[in-house]
Amino acid sequence: MDPTKFGRKLKESKKEGNRKKKGKKMSRAFLCKSLLLTPSLYSAPLTSLKPTLTSASPSYRVRRMATEASSSPSSHTGGDAIHPDPTSSSPPASSAIDFLSLCHRLKTTKRAGWVKRDVKDPESVADHMYRMGLMALIASDIPGVNRDKCIKIAIVHDIAEAIVGDITPTDGVPKAEKNRREQEAMDHMCKLLGGGSIAKEIGELWMEYEGNSSPEAQIVKDFDKVEMILQALEYENGQGKDLDEFFQSTAGKFQTDVGKAWAAEIVSRRKKQG
Repeated sequence: MDPTKFGRKLKESKKEGNRKKKGKKMSRAFLCKSLLLTPSLYSAPLTSLKPTLTSASPSYRVRRMATEASSSPSSHTGGDAIHPDPTSSSPPASSAIDFLSLCHRLKTTKRAGWVKRDVKDPESVADHMYRMGLMALIASDIPGVNRDKCIKIAIVHDIAEAIVGDITPTDGVPKAEKNRREQEAMDHMCKLLGGGSIAKEIGELWMEYEGNSSPEAQIVKDFDKVEMILQALEYENGQGKDLDEFFQSTAGKFQTDVGKAWAAEIVSRRKKQG
């Protein structure tokens, strides 16, 4: 081949190669520019790939609850303490704790009737009042009777015994003197509580029970006797005691239909077991 023609052909081949390389570079540049300008999965932010949270989704509700909790004053551990509303009827903390500490005696004061009959591990005054509260809670609805009030009366009816103890008829204390001691104890406890509206309510509930002056007081009076004979039956079965005197002392003294029905059920069970 002619050297001149060979040289010309080699030169043209090199030019063609350069054009192809330049074309490839331009294609890559165009592709990159397109990816930057065109919305796609590659260029989209990560948040657009997450499912949208709607007000109906559990995730939305959880996130909202967390946000609200974090913005609540009570969630700021380093912030100011939350103080009670000074206009509230609740007693101040110091009065409340003093009152509750005194009421601790109700948990340690044993019911005197069982102690005198040598019952082992006899119930406390607090035990007695607690089950009476449950009785008020589970009793059927009665027209004209406030269930919540019954529960409250059950909780406070023996509260004065935290100071005077459990005075029984066999102690020889005249009824008037027993009432005086208990009233004095109630006055002291209400003052200890701060003398506000709650202390006043406790005092009024106690007086209502003592005077048997409302349908709620009459029901709780019956529950007092029902709880006693139920406990007597349980001690008879568990310890082989004869506690018939407690059944005799309450016979015919129930005032309400629920009291009569529950007492009759307890007596019936006792007869079947006897």
